[in-house]
Amino acid sequence: MLIAGRYRLLDLVGRGGMGRVWRARDEMLHREVAVKEVVPPSWLADHERAELRSRTLREARAAARLNHPAVVRLYDVVPVEDSPWIVMEYVPSHTLQDVLDDEGPLDPVRAARIGLALLDALHAAHTAGVLHRDVKPQNVLMAHDGRVLLADFGLATFDGGDGATTRPGMVLGSPQYVSPERAAEGVSTVAADLWSLGATLHAAVEGRSPYARSTAMATLTALAAGPPDPAPHAGPLAPVLAGLLRRDPLHRLDHDEARRLLTAAANGVTGPPPMADAAASARDQDDRPGGPTDAPVPAVGRSVRRRAALIVTALLVAAAAGVGTALAVTGDEPTGTAGRSTTAPPLDRPRDGGGQDGPFGPGGPGPGRPGPPPGARVPPPPFPCVRPDIGGAPVPAGSPAAGERFRPPAGWVWHADTTGFRVSVPASWRYSREGAVACFQDPATGRTFSVAEGGTNDPLARLRAARDAADGYGALPGYDEVRLAASGGGAEWECRWDAPYGARLHARQQVLGRPGGASRWMLGWITDDRDWAAAQADWTQVRNSFRSPL
Repeated sequence: MLIAGRYRLLDLVGRGGMGRVWRARDEMLHREVAVKEVVPPSWLADHERAELRSRTLREARAAARLNHPAVVRLYDVVPVEDSPWIVMEYVPSHTLQDVLDDEGPLDPVRAARIGLALLDALHAAHTAGVLHRDVKPQNVLMAHDGRVLLADFGLATFDGGDGATTRPGMVLGSPQYVSPERAAEGVSTVAADLWSLGATLHAAVEGRSPYARSTAMATLTALAAGPPDPAPHAGPLAPVLAGLLRRDPLHRLDHDEARRLLTAAANGVTGPPPMADAAASARDQDDRPGGPTDAPVPAVGRSVRRRAALIVTALLVAAAAGVGTALAVTGDEPTGTAGRSTTAPPLDRPRDGGGQDGPFGPGGPGPGRPGPPPGARVPPPPFPCVRPDIGGAPVPAGSPAAGERFRPPAGWVWHADTTGFRVSVPASWRYSREGAVACFQDPATGRTFSVAEGGTNDPLARLRAARDAADGYGALPGYDEVRLAASGGGAEWECRWDAPYGARLHARQQVLGRPGGASRWMLGWITDDRDWAAAQADWTQVRNSFRSPL
């Protein structure tokens, strides 16, 4: 196959969930090149396919800014059937992940030398205003000529770019290598790239990332709540890992300090620990191997962990609900290498029997609920705001709009959301957000009301797609469809299903109709099935109070 009248595809050298990489021959310049082809999965919606094409162009624009021996060079971008294909340097190589799979963990001195090359590549990118955002062993090329290169700028963002890397509240990246602040807050910074470098070097000497778990959900849960795994084989690399994997980005190693310590480690010298003030050392103590595990967590730390836990839940929730992903996990995308094919991580989590009792059922084994066997997999929640324990802050109280005629019951408050809607809910409920979704929950009963943004001209198709996606993820065990139909210019979906920890839940998702235009809002109502009838009075009041701008 000849593309753009110039590049002849020879053989497939890499495959991932979103594309393929070919070894090709440039018939004009008579040289080998790598050609990255975007192959959107069949289940992606049209706007998601468009975002994937935009992401490919961002990768090309980011790589085009860089000219460094440790960065794979970009040669060309050509359109093929309305999709951009990236033509880049062909590097006969294996990925660092391939090497770890074949040879096992590396000697720390060799890992430090790899780290120096990657640090140089990141410094060049950061100096050019480019954040890589996906540093991991699968994107590190171990060339046959001895070079170490950083590849795949598909998630990169850069100063002066279009800024549309993700939708609001969305974080892309491989969970084992995403920094805590990116997982919790969606923050992309130089410090976040350096954390990913630390996680990659940890994997190089230990064979696995510092937060490697059996599933993406378990990984993100560990990232939100605990210190990195110990690195007993790090040797002279230990100070580098300790400094790069600090939870607080303000006290993480910068480029200069990381280079000093990596240089010492590459020469087999264990350098002094990175400089830090006493407060930073105390704050990070829980994050270092051997640190105390029973010390009380400061209130700020608890808030950060709670926010991260909410984002973890949203990873699996929002995509299935069709309302905008709060945290999306990317598969290991192909690079311009002769590497193995890769697949995306599973979107589920193990039932570990842990956790606390919540309004939707106990978080683990208990009387009458023996719990699942160890290692059994639990499907993700099908809707936003579904979780066994209630988090968030008191509902921010506001005032009704001028001329409002609805009178809330005693003990209820008006909430004026920053996204433009108003609603009245009990003052005792808690408020939180999962990306673009506002969550209101009753700590006593678990009754949950959600408001999601996102326009659509076909509300019924939107709900059908959400149902099919949730079913595809295995998120609706014991599914019982009560209703899925058009309603009042919008659409409504009501169903029951079995939650992971024993409760049977009942939910309604209602896309509101909008005369003459796309519907903007989807309202959700979720309770224990046994509470459904008793909760209808609350639903009626909440639904009748909901107000949104046209």
